[in-house]
Amino acid sequence: MSDLRELYQEVILDHSRAPRNFRRPSPVTHEAEGHNTLCGDRLTVYLNVADGVVVDVGFQGSGCAISTASASLMTEAVKGQPVEEAERLFQKFHEMLTGDPSEKAAIPEGIGKLEVMSGVREYPVRVKCATLAWHTLHAAVEGSEEPITTE
Repeated sequence: MSDLRELYQEVILDHSRAPRNFRRPSPVTHEAEGHNTLCGDRLTVYLNVADGVVVDVGFQGSGCAISTASASLMTEAVKGQPVEEAERLFQKFHEMLTGDPSEKAAIPEGIGKLEVMSGVREYPVRVKCATLAWHTLHAAVEGSEEPITTE
């Protein structure tokens, strides 16, 4: 199990150091801002949605390693997906991280590479860092004009 945990940590560090889709795509059809007041993470998620599909996605901002890695992994997971699937991934990801940390985490079916973030569940204070990009993605899809917070 420790080898698997080390692999997960390496993936998270890689996405933190070299985030994928750290840019503003063009064109942008949806966007939202997010802020984690607890640790100062701030980001904007940008989407190009056409015919109900996330054609392109990017993010910009600053945050801790968990926040940045989660945003990077999120962009890879939702790009090319129907909006409904992106929303389902948001729900599965949130479910994976917000259960009782004293219980063994159930990994939702279809979560794919996002499973690397499952260990965050053991650190409740970091769950908000990991879910910030996802809540911001959801706000962008919903067309929310108010910046979201994880509070």
